[in-house]
Amino acid sequence: MTFKMAIKMRLNAAALLLAASASIASAADDVIRIGVLNDQSGVFADNGGQGSVAAAKLAAEEFGNEILGRKIEIIFADHQNKPDVAAATARKWFDNEGVDVIADGAASSAGFAILEVARQKNKIFVISGPGSSDFTGKSCSPTSFHFNYDTYALSKMTSDAVTRGGGKDWYFIAADYAFGHALQRDATRFIEAAGGKVVGSAAHPLGTADFASFLLQAQASKAKVVGLATSGADVQTAIKQAGEFGIVQGGQSLAGLLVFITDVHALGLRTTQGLQVTTSFYWDLNDRTRAWSKRYAALMGGKVASMVQAGVYSGVHHYLAAVKAAGTTDPAVVAAKMHELKVNDMYNQDVAVRADGRVLHTMYLVQVKTPEESRYKYDYYKIVSSQPGEQVFRQLAEGGCPLVKQ
Repeated sequence: MTFKMAIKMRLNAAALLLAASASIASAADDVIRIGVLNDQSGVFADNGGQGSVAAAKLAAEEFGNEILGRKIEIIFADHQNKPDVAAATARKWFDNEGVDVIADGAASSAGFAILEVARQKNKIFVISGPGSSDFTGKSCSPTSFHFNYDTYALSKMTSDAVTRGGGKDWYFIAADYAFGHALQRDATRFIEAAGGKVVGSAAHPLGTADFASFLLQAQASKAKVVGLATSGADVQTAIKQAGEFGIVQGGQSLAGLLVFITDVHALGLRTTQGLQVTTSFYWDLNDRTRAWSKRYAALMGGKVASMVQAGVYSGVHHYLAAVKAAGTTDPAVVAAKMHELKVNDMYNQDVAVRADGRVLHTMYLVQVKTPEESRYKYDYYKIVSSQPGEQVFRQLAEGGCPLVKQ
């Protein structure tokens, strides 16, 4: 090969590379691309999974699937609750596939991995599945927003209510990753503030099929309350096996600190009746939520949405409203507009977004109905109490968010 031929080949390769880059840039310019990155096949697939994708599509539909002359596209991927897979997918999406915003996140451990990539790339992350209150605490980001629940709000409503209701002694069975640790930590604070105490705890691995040893330890503790600081398929397994071990029949009570309506449906009212649960969303709350849920059910084979899935809808809807108002998809400008605008959608009316990214949803303490009380499909909850977000979420100055001036 001659020197001239080698130079010509290098120039041709460079031209092809530039053309490919231009093609990707052009595609990004023509499309607002929203990536739902969550658990599509594991323990959180039921309360997130394809339901979160459907919820994001419903948000896009409300804007006619187009803003600023650009089509809105929803894509998704399964990170399998693995932080390394979550980070690699987020990086690929942002660098090579023109993704503007990531939604959901599923497990907190995977969510923190996505958060760090989004922070590095100055991209927006709409958090819905992950629950750790540290997302708006020490790990807060100017371009991340935490929708629906977190471990602080769950703990404040559920553990406080159970403790004040007579459940003074607690034993925790907690998921052995970021979410479980944060939930037990935050719950302990409110249990002790209400005059109770935690007498012991056990940590279970994600996706375990056998809770026998953990339940036996809980029984041996003689604690009045067995607190389940876990979620998804794991909380379903724990509740089922607690029944087999006679936890409630033996005089102890169960407190599920994060139980979704998808869990109640899977377990049935006979198993879950009487459980007190904290949620930011219930499909049967009012006419607006019922109308939206009808659209959701049409996409999801008749199912109703969990609060994670409703949170994805709310987060994507708020992002798109901010893009429309700002007239750009520039992440810094859109993030500022998301902070400025109030959240308004089918289950939020004029809800504020704080400087730390916390969306101040109203939270509801609900009780699972008995089979006799339930009148129609998915008629599972009765509202016990509600608290505005300004009261139920951790105060801004207490979170340790570096963005907040103390």
